[in-house]
Amino acid sequence: MSRIAYVNGQYRDMRDASVNIEDRGYQFSDGVYEVCEIRGGKVVDMPRHLTRLQRSLRELRIDMPMPLASLEIVIHETVRRNRVNYGIVYLQVTRGVSRRDHAFPLNPVKPALVVTARGLNFQKNQDTASKGIGVITIPENRWPRVDIKSVSLLPNVLAKQQARENNAYEAWFVDHDGHVTEGASSNAWIITHDGRVITRSADSGILAGITRAVLTEVLASLQIKFEERPFTPAEAYEAAEAFVTASSQIVMPVVRVDGREIGNGKPGPIALRLRDEFHRFSAFS
Repeated sequence: MSRIAYVNGQYRDMRDASVNIEDRGYQFSDGVYEVCEIRGGKVVDMPRHLTRLQRSLRELRIDMPMPLASLEIVIHETVRRNRVNYGIVYLQVTRGVSRRDHAFPLNPVKPALVVTARGLNFQKNQDTASKGIGVITIPENRWPRVDIKSVSLLPNVLAKQQARENNAYEAWFVDHDGHVTEGASSNAWIITHDGRVITRSADSGILAGITRAVLTEVLASLQIKFEERPFTPAEAYEAAEAFVTASSQIVMPVVRVDGREIGNGKPGPIALRLRDEFHRFSAFS
């Protein structure tokens, strides 16, 4: 079955879908995006994702492409048309189409909207979680406004490629103070030997992850000690457990950082429990 994309008011076969070559997202990365998990044919935590989308758009002074209720309908219809039971839905909003000029268009233009959905291999994801993943650390080289979910992801692309070339799944950025900020496509977490779950505060240096936010509610419900503070790669090396969070990975155990085994080199019990409990606290629509 051919995949279907929503592009600026039309549902199109992916093979025929296109955007204008003067779309500012294409020429300047002048846009933002969101990725939601699809589970059981339902979109997971969509209200939180759309709230973050609206914030990102406000920060870049881009209008919403349509009313929120209409956008929800488009997202659901894109998922339906692609018959996705388990996977992800991707939505991207750019400032729109205008003659190339770095400053905003003098005359208002309509924001451009693209929505796609694709299936993922559920069992492969589960198998990966049962084995755990490897992570490398690299110097932070992104712009400071990582709180905006911008489509400008070149540092993240290079980080992911470096991870792949080092037989790892993810790369953690390390700031000038020597602290881990976040992963190239995930938030970073460690668990101490006395059971404290630690991740950096969302106030600076990271994207406020939706999976991260839901997981804090899981931790509170399970009465697991939780600290928001920076941690160093050295702390990660000595941690009992580590994991990353993202919409497509939920809670993914980390068993190696920079080639060093974490704990006993296997996914830890707390990370696996958090993964199992996560969707009890999610909103499905």
